[in-house]
Amino acid sequence: MAHTEEHVHVTVIPPNKEKIKKLWTVALILLIFTIIEFIIAFVMHAGPLKTAIFVGLTIFKAYYIVGEFMHLKHEAKVLIWSILIPMVFVVWMLVAFVYEGMAISTVR
Repeated sequence: MAHTEEHVHVTVIPPNKEKIKKLWTVALILLIFTIIEFIIAFVMHAGPLKTAIFVGLTIFKAYYIVGEFMHLKHEAKVLIWSILIPMVFVVWMLVAFVYEGMAISTVR
């Protein structure tokens, strides 16, 4: 059995500085919103306003992560709406369940 040598040619591509800059920009935006969440967590008293702010910031961060890292922001609008509309109904369902659960607990 003869041993043959194969020469593998590896091409090193220089880093794409535009993509790296975009990644750091996204990380900075998410860091800023996380810092805002921490400030609100330690400064504001518990209540519905604090909860609403947290839910809003969480939805924004989720939208931003999905848009940037899963590239949904660059997809067709029909695909975006096919994801957002069911999400609205799921959130509505969760709010309704919590509201009904609170109503049942006050009756007992």
